[in-house]
Amino acid sequence: MPKDTMPKDKLFDKPMNKVDDFKFNSSVVTVFDDMVSRSVPFYHEIQRMMTEIAADFAVSGKSVYDLGCSTGTTLVNLDRSIDPAIPFVGIDNSPEMLDQCRANFEAAGMKRQYDLRLVDLNQGITLDKASVVVMCLTLQFVRPIYREKLVEDICHQLDSFGCLILVERFWERIRFSTACSSNTTMT
Repeated sequence: MPKDTMPKDKLFDKPMNKVDDFKFNSSVVTVFDDMVSRSVPFYHEIQRMMTEIAADFAVSGKSVYDLGCSTGTTLVNLDRSIDPAIPFVGIDNSPEMLDQCRANFEAAGMKRQYDLRLVDLNQGITLDKASVVVMCLTLQFVRPIYREKLVEDICHQLDSFGCLILVERFWERIRFSTACSSNTTMT
Protein backbone atom coordinates (compact mmCIF):
# COMPACT_ATOMS: atom_id res chain seq x y z
CA MET A 1 0.00 0.00 0.00
CA PRO A 2 1.46 3.41 -0.92
CA LYS A 3 2.55 5.44 2.10
CA ASP A 4 0.21 8.34 1.35
CA THR A 5 -2.90 6.10 1.29
CA MET A 6 -2.24 3.87 4.31
CA PRO A 7 -4.25 4.60 7.46
CA LYS A 8 -2.24 6.61 9.98
CA ASP A 9 -1.34 5.23 13.40
CA LYS A 10 -3.02 7.35 16.09
CA LEU A 11 -3.74 4.53 18.54
CA PHE A 12 -1.92 6.15 21.43
CA ASP A 13 -2.62 9.82 20.70
CA LYS A 14 -5.30 10.08 23.38
CA PRO A 15 -4.65 9.58 27.10
CA MET A 16 -5.91 6.26 28.47
CA ASN A 17 -7.11 5.53 31.98
CA LYS A 18 -5.96 1.93 31.74
CA VAL A 19 -3.30 0.50 29.45
CA ASP A 20 -3.93 -3.10 28.42
CA ASP A 21 -1.39 -5.55 27.04
CA PHE A 22 -0.50 -4.76 23.43
CA LYS A 23 -2.34 -7.05 21.03
CA PHE A 24 -2.32 -7.34 17.27
CA ASN A 25 -6.08 -6.88 17.05
CA SER A 26 -8.19 -5.20 14.37
CA SER A 27 -7.41 -1.64 15.56
CA VAL A 28 -3.66 -2.35 15.33
CA VAL A 29 -3.93 -4.23 12.04
CA THR A 30 -5.61 -1.24 10.38
CA VAL A 31 -2.61 1.02 11.07
CA PHE A 32 0.16 -1.58 11.37
CA ASP A 33 2.01 -0.74 8.14
CA ASP A 34 2.17 2.94 9.11
CA MET A 35 3.15 2.04 12.68
CA VAL A 36 6.06 -0.21 11.68
CA SER A 37 7.36 2.03 8.89
CA ARG A 38 7.53 5.01 11.29
CA SER A 39 8.85 3.18 14.36
CA VAL A 40 11.55 0.97 12.80
CA PRO A 41 14.54 2.89 11.45
CA PHE A 42 15.36 1.90 7.86
CA TYR A 43 12.38 -0.47 7.69
CA HIS A 44 12.08 -0.18 3.91
CA GLU A 45 15.82 -0.78 3.52
CA ILE A 46 15.51 -3.87 5.74
CA GLN A 47 12.72 -5.10 3.46
CA ARG A 48 14.89 -4.52 0.39
CA MET A 49 17.86 -6.38 1.87
CA MET A 50 15.74 -9.34 3.00
CA THR A 51 14.31 -9.61 -0.51
CA GLU A 52 17.77 -9.71 -2.08
CA ILE A 53 19.04 -12.34 0.36
CA ALA A 54 15.94 -14.52 0.12
CA ALA A 55 16.08 -14.47 -3.69
CA ASP A 56 19.60 -15.93 -3.50
CA PHE A 57 18.50 -18.86 -1.32
CA ALA A 58 14.97 -19.67 -2.54
CA VAL A 59 15.06 -23.05 -4.26
CA SER A 60 12.58 -24.68 -6.61
CA GLY A 61 10.70 -27.52 -4.91
CA LYS A 62 11.08 -25.87 -1.49
CA SER A 63 9.07 -23.21 0.35
CA VAL A 64 9.74 -19.72 1.67
CA TYR A 65 8.40 -19.13 5.19
CA ASP A 66 7.69 -15.80 6.90
CA LEU A 67 7.31 -16.34 10.65
CA GLY A 68 5.35 -13.39 11.97
CA CYS A 69 4.12 -12.39 8.51
CA SER A 70 1.73 -9.73 9.88
CA THR A 71 0.11 -7.92 6.92
CA GLY A 72 2.26 -9.74 4.36
CA THR A 73 4.60 -6.88 3.42
CA THR A 74 7.70 -9.10 3.24
CA LEU A 75 6.00 -11.82 1.21
CA VAL A 76 4.52 -9.27 -1.21
CA ASN A 77 8.03 -7.88 -1.72
CA LEU A 78 9.45 -11.39 -2.17
CA ASP A 79 6.73 -12.20 -4.69
CA ARG A 80 8.31 -9.74 -7.11
CA SER A 81 11.77 -11.36 -6.87
CA ILE A 82 11.30 -15.10 -6.42
CA ASP A 83 10.29 -17.73 -8.98
CA PRO A 84 6.47 -17.90 -8.90
CA ALA A 85 6.64 -21.72 -8.70
CA ILE A 86 8.09 -21.47 -5.17
CA PRO A 87 5.27 -21.51 -2.59
CA PHE A 88 5.06 -19.14 0.36
CA VAL A 89 3.96 -19.96 3.91
CA GLY A 90 2.96 -17.08 6.17
CA ILE A 91 2.74 -17.71 9.92
CA ASP A 92 1.17 -15.36 12.45
CA ASN A 93 -0.64 -15.67 15.78
CA SER A 94 -3.24 -13.01 14.97
CA PRO A 95 -6.29 -13.97 12.89
CA GLU A 96 -6.81 -10.28 12.06
CA MET A 97 -3.25 -10.01 10.71
CA LEU A 98 -3.74 -13.10 8.56
CA ASP A 99 -6.99 -11.66 7.17
CA GLN A 100 -5.20 -8.43 6.24
CA CYS A 101 -2.29 -10.40 4.80
CA ARG A 102 -4.68 -12.33 2.55
CA ALA A 103 -6.34 -9.06 1.46
CA ASN A 104 -2.92 -7.52 0.70
CA PHE A 105 -1.97 -10.58 -1.39
CA GLU A 106 -5.16 -10.17 -3.41
CA ALA A 107 -4.59 -6.42 -3.81
CA ALA A 108 -1.02 -7.08 -5.01
CA GLY A 109 -2.28 -9.67 -7.51
CA MET A 110 -0.27 -12.52 -5.98
CA LYS A 111 -0.81 -15.64 -8.10
CA ARG A 112 1.64 -18.08 -6.50
CA GLN A 113 0.60 -20.90 -4.18
CA TYR A 114 0.57 -19.74 -0.57
CA ASP A 115 -0.62 -20.95 2.79
CA LEU A 116 -1.40 -18.67 5.74
CA ARG A 117 -1.35 -20.38 9.13
CA LEU A 118 -2.43 -19.31 12.61
CA VAL A 119 0.44 -20.48 14.86
CA ASP A 120 1.76 -19.42 18.27
CA LEU A 121 5.55 -19.55 17.91
CA ASN A 122 5.85 -19.99 21.68
CA GLN A 123 4.59 -23.51 21.01
CA GLY A 124 7.22 -24.17 18.32
CA ILE A 125 6.98 -24.52 14.56
CA THR A 126 6.96 -27.33 12.02
CA LEU A 127 8.56 -26.51 8.69
CA ASP A 128 8.28 -28.60 5.54
CA LYS A 129 10.86 -28.26 2.76
CA ALA A 130 11.97 -24.78 3.79
CA SER A 131 14.80 -23.16 1.83
CA VAL A 132 14.24 -19.69 3.34
CA VAL A 133 12.78 -18.67 6.70
CA VAL A 134 12.29 -14.98 7.46
CA MET A 135 11.76 -13.65 10.97
CA CYS A 136 11.55 -9.88 10.72
CA LEU A 137 11.01 -8.28 14.13
CA THR A 138 9.22 -11.41 15.35
CA LEU A 139 11.51 -13.03 17.91
CA GLN A 140 10.90 -10.16 20.36
CA PHE A 141 7.27 -11.35 20.63
CA VAL A 142 8.32 -14.89 21.55
CA ARG A 143 8.75 -15.39 25.28
CA PRO A 144 12.46 -15.31 26.15
CA ILE A 145 12.37 -18.81 27.58
CA TYR A 146 11.35 -20.21 24.14
CA ARG A 147 13.55 -18.14 21.81
CA GLU A 148 16.68 -20.27 21.65
CA LYS A 149 14.68 -23.49 21.21
CA LEU A 150 12.63 -21.90 18.42
CA VAL A 151 15.75 -20.77 16.52
CA GLU A 152 17.30 -24.20 17.03
CA ASP A 153 14.17 -25.94 15.72
CA ILE A 154 14.05 -23.67 12.67
CA CYS A 155 17.70 -24.32 11.84
CA HIS A 156 17.32 -28.08 12.20
CA GLN A 157 14.31 -28.08 9.87
CA LEU A 158 15.80 -25.86 7.17
CA ASP A 159 16.82 -27.53 3.94
CA SER A 160 20.54 -28.13 3.46
CA PHE A 161 22.14 -24.78 2.66
CA GLY A 162 18.91 -23.04 3.63
CA CYS A 163 18.82 -19.52 5.02
CA LEU A 164 17.33 -18.04 8.19
CA ILE A 165 16.97 -14.27 7.86
CA LEU A 166 16.61 -12.96 11.39
CA VAL A 167 16.02 -9.23 11.98
CA GLU A 168 15.55 -7.91 15.51
CA ARG A 169 15.70 -4.67 17.45
CA PHE A 170 17.24 -6.28 20.52
CA TRP A 171 20.22 -8.52 21.06
CA GLU A 172 20.03 -11.47 23.34
CA ARG A 173 22.63 -14.11 23.90
CA ILE A 174 21.30 -17.03 21.92
CA ARG A 175 23.90 -19.65 21.23
CA PHE A 176 23.50 -19.63 17.46
CA SER A 177 26.62 -21.69 17.05
CA THR A 178 24.92 -24.61 18.76
CA ALA A 179 21.43 -23.78 17.53
CA CYS A 180 22.28 -23.96 13.84
CA SER A 181 24.15 -26.67 12.01
CA SER A 182 27.08 -25.88 9.76
CA ASN A 183 25.06 -26.25 6.54
CA THR A 184 22.66 -23.43 7.46
CA THR A 185 23.41 -19.80 6.68
CA MET A 186 22.59 -17.28 9.40
CA THR A 187 21.98 -13.84 7.95
